[in-house]
Amino acid sequence: MSLGPVLLDLRGTTLADDERALLRHPNVGGVILFTRNFESPAQIAELVRQIHAVREPRLLVCVDHEGGRVQRFRSGFTCLPAARLFGHIYDRDARRGRQLAEAAGWIMASELRAVGVDFSFAPVLDLDRGISSVIGDRAFHSDPAAVADLAGAYVQGMRKAGMAATAKHFPGHGGVAADSHVAIPVDEREFAVILKEDVLPFRRLFADGIAAVMPAHVSYPHADARPAGFSPFWLKDVLRKRLGFQGLVFSDDLSMEGASVAGDYLARAHAALDAGCDMVLVCNRQEAAVQVVEGLRLGNDPVFHARMARMHGRHAITSAELHQDHHWHQAREVIARLADDPTLELHLA
Repeated sequence: MSLGPVLLDLRGTTLADDERALLRHPNVGGVILFTRNFESPAQIAELVRQIHAVREPRLLVCVDHEGGRVQRFRSGFTCLPAARLFGHIYDRDARRGRQLAEAAGWIMASELRAVGVDFSFAPVLDLDRGISSVIGDRAFHSDPAAVADLAGAYVQGMRKAGMAATAKHFPGHGGVAADSHVAIPVDEREFAVILKEDVLPFRRLFADGIAAVMPAHVSYPHADARPAGFSPFWLKDVLRKRLGFQGLVFSDDLSMEGASVAGDYLARAHAALDAGCDMVLVCNRQEAAVQVVEGLRLGNDPVFHARMARMHGRHAITSAELHQDHHWHQAREVIARLADDPTLELHLA
């Protein structure tokens, strides 16, 4: 059975029988984990093992684990700083900023791979324009070239740990104050400005072969009135044709208010897929997830399956093996001390 285009969530820390049955539906392709699913590294590793055992090929298992405000697993995991800290360091010493961003990407990915998680939705490529509170320090920098430089280093660290990266939120969420979780943000800037500034980090990481991208639930009316995640203009004309992106496109969560413009949940899923998304996320609304899973038409696109295959985690390692790795201990100490005092002159061997 091949994997499908729906990514959904679970209620708790174990896999319930009804959830196991839902995961067997051919339209399901993966599971996203949240803090409510986590108790300990051992528990989450067992939950991931159970999800992976449901069917073959294995369902993808992912999480939002950026660091700072957005880190779903805490106890037993390195406390990662927000991305903006690397931007502050970069302003004083670009080489050190890149080195530390790569170390953070490697730690994040290696610790998740050690419990079986395939990938994290990271890094954030939005610009820190001082406007968006929901982005804010999740962004590396306000300068597009600096964001591209730091995010590229972070992705390199993820790759070394065997994890594919997902750039978000295309074409950029940093230019609006509204939070798309609870509102429908509108970015009134001209298309040329967005393309020149906000899209630059995406373009550079696409050239480096990043595996996936997530569009924003933001409307850019000078380009298209529809939010980017429901816009053929942004996803087919700009992302695929103009920028030449060949990887996987994830919708942002269809339960967010920014997605409500597309109708009910099944309508949202159809609109996202028709616009150019490969996978749709339906989170925190199990009845909506069931509606989407059962209502979507089945497909069998070999290009989709090839894109999906890149998201499976590589370099399998156990937590015990990771904790014996000298490089992990060294990198973890550097990042932990950095969070306490970013002015320290800390270097990795």
